[in-house]
Amino acid sequence: MTVARQQVTQARRIVVKVGSSSLTTASGGLDADRVDALVDVLAKVRSGGEKEIVLVSSGAIAAGLAPLGLARRPKDLARQQAAASVGQGLLVARYTASFARYGVRVGQVLLTSDDTSRRAHYRNAYRTLDQLLDMGAVPVVNENDTVATDEIRFGDNDRLAALVAHLVRADLLVLLSDVDGLYDGDPARPGTSRIEEVRGPADIAHVQIGSAGKAGIGTGGMVTKVEAARIAAAAGVPVVLTSAVRAADALAGRATGTYFHSTGRRSADRLLWLAHASTPQGALTLDDGAVRAVVHGRKSLLPAGIAAVEGEFSAGDPVELRDTEGRAVARGLVNFDAKEIPQLLGRSTRDLAEELGPAYEREVVHRDDLVVLHP
Repeated sequence: MTVARQQVTQARRIVVKVGSSSLTTASGGLDADRVDALVDVLAKVRSGGEKEIVLVSSGAIAAGLAPLGLARRPKDLARQQAAASVGQGLLVARYTASFARYGVRVGQVLLTSDDTSRRAHYRNAYRTLDQLLDMGAVPVVNENDTVATDEIRFGDNDRLAALVAHLVRADLLVLLSDVDGLYDGDPARPGTSRIEEVRGPADIAHVQIGSAGKAGIGTGGMVTKVEAARIAAAAGVPVVLTSAVRAADALAGRATGTYFHSTGRRSADRLLWLAHASTPQGALTLDDGAVRAVVHGRKSLLPAGIAAVEGEFSAGDPVELRDTEGRAVARGLVNFDAKEIPQLLGRSTRDLAEELGPAYEREVVHRDDLVVLHP
């Protein structure tokens, strides 16, 4: 067993993500046998009490297709939400029944990106998941498709899984799909081979990565899985990418799938969510001095450094911070509504406090709510 695979067997807290195509039939509806097969593996892994499992499961929309008489995944958000509303209950009920065979409880956790980029919501999400694990339950996490809008969607559960792995301070992320790893070409063509280990982005810079799954009922593809692996690895969480049918081998540390080595340091910083899970609702253009202060000095953004504002946003929304050439250099949660900011441009907080009151003697974006994108 390689050193990398030994790290898999030593992992105590593991996030496992499974895609729609691994749980459902091509026509929609849950495949009970597939669900049970996955649960058999996960229950065995945690049976000794030394390991904890968080399951990020797609399949809600797909599970709701057949009951609603839909032949394929709808493109419009309203019908996707309707399918999710029906399918999410079926999905969790199936997991509840399947894990019950082993005397294991499950807890449903539905998230939107808005829940996790804001400080208080982020802490609450961590506490909920951590408490479920402490009480011996298996959290079943999914995006809250029923209420999520286009503006606050993660977009795919691969990225959600990477961010959940960071949130719960996992030791390992396992991404399961219908392909048994990352290949150096189209796996359906002869002559291609599976990439066993990825130590950094340079290892796969030459690889053309496909974007469509086989079943056509999910939202991801290999592109989203590799991006998720990159996010998790950069946050200090190693990743195994393989197929659902090889889940047992992957979790046992056997040489299956593709192993992504961690490339960054582990942290409890919620700003990873702000960088990867939030959708900016507007933009602030910074002068050169403010760019230096924010990007290099890691300072808060003050009104004096803002040259222009665009978009419609409210206090607490994520906004993009740009340099004078229009390049996004940072992202943060703004403390003012868009309509308030024009009167603040280029002015000191002291002057603003004297003219408009003490409520205006504060940062436009506090450094604790700001993440640098391009140092």
